[in-house]
Amino acid sequence: MNKKKLFVIGILVFLAFVFVSYLVHKDLFTQFDFNTTVGIQDTISRRFDTFFSVFTLLGSTELMTLFLIVLIIVLGKLKRILIFVPYFVSFIIELYEKIFVVHPGPPYMFFRYNIPFDFPSSHVQPGSSFPSGHSTRTAFISIIFLFFIARSKKLRPLHKKILFSIIVIFDIIMFASRVYLGEHWTSDVIGGGLLGYSLGILSLALL
Repeated sequence: MNKKKLFVIGILVFLAFVFVSYLVHKDLFTQFDFNTTVGIQDTISRRFDTFFSVFTLLGSTELMTLFLIVLIIVLGKLKRILIFVPYFVSFIIELYEKIFVVHPGPPYMFFRYNIPFDFPSSHVQPGSSFPSGHSTRTAFISIIFLFFIARSKKLRPLHKKILFSIIVIFDIIMFASRVYLGEHWTSDVIGGGLLGYSLGILSLALL
């Protein structure tokens, strides 16, 4: 796919994020968010609390940023260090949204995180819960990782398909964990995913 098409797709996905932000700001997701949280927590057994809690740590700012650095170094793509520009732009947009989009997170009765450890970034609470930072970072890095896999000449087609599947499954579990653990509403996850995917695609188009 050429850069022009990537740029157009990235812009369209980002506009979708802006539209979702508007709907969230207008409280149009309130009932949907509550119903999906109750539905997911009622459906999935509490035995998975620890399993999903691990994804809270995996999606932290500290580990995700470290993973992106290692990915670029290991693949010998140091010239792509500029990828960190849109990556950090995602933090700025996330912070802006959490300050200006009034959207309180789930009440404590939904909270299920049970690992007695938190990274420092988890204590930063700028206000609202929209969008999910974990979802944003996961989506962004997934796009970059998929790009490197697709462009690799060392991997066989079967290996690429396996890695693609692993990334998709990881994203799905990460997104589901945000809601299951009561750390975010579904709309937060949708917004975070759209923001991360859009900036990831735009970074490929621009860089």
